[in-house]
Amino acid sequence: MTTAPPATPPLPRLTPETEFFWTSGADGLLRIQRCPETGTWYHPPRPDCGPHGAYVPVPTPVSGLGTVFSFTVNRQPFLPSIVPPYVVAIVELDEQEGLQLMTRLVNCDPEDVRIGQRVRVVFEQHGEIYLPFFEPLTDGAGR
Repeated sequence: MTTAPPATPPLPRLTPETEFFWTSGADGLLRIQRCPETGTWYHPPRPDCGPHGAYVPVPTPVSGLGTVFSFTVNRQPFLPSIVPPYVVAIVELDEQEGLQLMTRLVNCDPEDVRIGQRVRVVFEQHGEIYLPFFEPLTDGAGR
């Protein structure tokens, strides 16, 4: 009997605009672009910021802490590499109201996830790519 190797999830294509985001987990830090002039955070990555695109946003480490803004529990087996049930969530990062990422919540029972739940980033490495997922904070941790 032969055992198949674990399936790899679909991975993003690294581009000059997004490489910083997909590889930043190598040092355990999540990076999001920030305008050097206004301090405004931007996600998804963009080529410019400020009035009339006058500035280039800079990849900047964030705390990696956030709050579940919305979520759904997926119970359908769409990809062999992601076993249901799993949680797809929109997480709002602490750095700025409205700064949100679509991600998966991991290391938790999908039935225990709640809007407003505090979470922190964790990374799943696939070669040079580090997928940012989030897990619930334990009581007393974070904000």
